[in-house]
Amino acid sequence: MNPILFYGVPEGCSFGAIVALEWSGLPYQLCRIQMPEVVSGEAFKRINPVGATPSLRTADGRVVSQSLAILHHIGAASPASGLVPAPGSAAFDRFNEMLAFLNTDFFESFAPLWYAMEHGLQGEALRAVKAMGHHKVRRAHAALEGLLDGRDWLVGDRRSAADAYLMGIARWNDFHQVLDRRDYPALHALCERLQADPAVRFAHGVEHGEPVRSTGAFAGHVELDEVLATAV
Repeated sequence: MNPILFYGVPEGCSFGAIVALEWSGLPYQLCRIQMPEVVSGEAFKRINPVGATPSLRTADGRVVSQSLAILHHIGAASPASGLVPAPGSAAFDRFNEMLAFLNTDFFESFAPLWYAMEHGLQGEALRAVKAMGHHKVRRAHAALEGLLDGRDWLVGDRRSAADAYLMGIARWNDFHQVLDRRDYPALHALCERLQADPAVRFAHGVEHGEPVRSTGAFAGHVELDEVLATAV
């Protein structure tokens, strides 16, 4: 049984897990979950009771949720890919540090902007929440620029699952238009490098429902109803 990644659209942070699966070389399938309608429905809660994406049904039928756990699972299942450094190494500590920053400070900085959009705020409430969001996004970008400190990749001298996760969040600036990423040279260079990567282009195509060609071992989409019908 192939692993199945349940990914959220539009603009879900599941994007990073798709990129990581492409880089891993592992066979996998995808299940498209519309947000907020399907992800919060009772059917999907049979997969993930929290009602959130991404979720990964593993080859042995278990379900792993939360991006950090999924990325670690992918890395452990594909050690030759180098997506997760060896446990106990300095690179492993750096990897977890960067992944935690992305999952907390960087991710959360966009939360006010998504809230304003999803709840239809207007007038003074909209201006206040957007001002807070813009401040947080700029501060998080500045912090990440400092953490990069001129590096080509977030961890060591090669790409990792942390870079895959970064791309899923960094692209939210393209949607909200908070800042010019060129003001953060190391981060801008990394994002440009990732945007040109075939796995990242594949993930963009998948999200937008475009014809795509995998450079990994993607085995096609499966519908949620089909997964639930075959669940033990």
